Amino acid sequence: MLSHDRVWAAIDALAERYSLSASGLARRAGLDSTAFNKSKRLSSDGRPRWPSTESLAKIIEATGASLDEFTGLIEGRGEVVVATSHRRAVPLLGFAQAGAGGFFDDAGFPAGQGWDLVELPAQSTESSYALQVQGDSMLPLYRNGDVLIVEPGAVTRKGDRVVVKTTSGEVMAKVLERQTVKSIALVSLNPEHPDRDIPMREVEWVARIVWASQ
Repeated sequence: MLSHDRVWAAIDALAERYSLSASGLARRAGLDSTAFNKSKRLSSDGRPRWPSTESLAKIIEATGASLDEFTGLIEGRGEVVVATSHRRAVPLLGFAQAGAGGFFDDAGFPAGQGWDLVELPAQSTESSYALQVQGDSMLPLYRNGDVLIVEPGAVTRKGDRVVVKTTSGEVMAKVLERQTVKSIALVSLNPEHPDRDIPMREVEWVARIVWASQ
């Protein structure tokens, strides 16, 4: 049975699954950034306010999720649960610094000196770290100053948002389209920037984005 709480929880879970906040998901779908705010989930007299079928269709299309996937989240199948009751300190580095070298081991895990620390209410592990977006190359999804939590040990699949570092020192956040033993195909978050198809011999590491501070 559909319930008000379950539908809104599914929207939150869908946003988290695709490395977005609720407001980031709304913007990605072309909706007002406050459309999914918790204050919008009840009317002024306290009665439950339901999201429109149009807004649900837009977020499913914007994320590339299937209707079955969203239905599964409503039913509690495969839901992403993020603990927000505690804050965890993780290493923080800017994208420009990340490209300079000396901050990662060969597998893309934090190493060396010069890391700052940042506390964020996000799901993370001992190997997670944060990268701060610099510039506009990742608009409209990620803005200058946004912080991305990445997990180098996480399994990646088509449609995941990932950070990739090349052997030449280039660091980029894109959507994973395909990865084989020979090459990796990446879709740009910003339509003004080209998609990339990079030989794996030129890829230093790939890490999945698991949270964004939007």
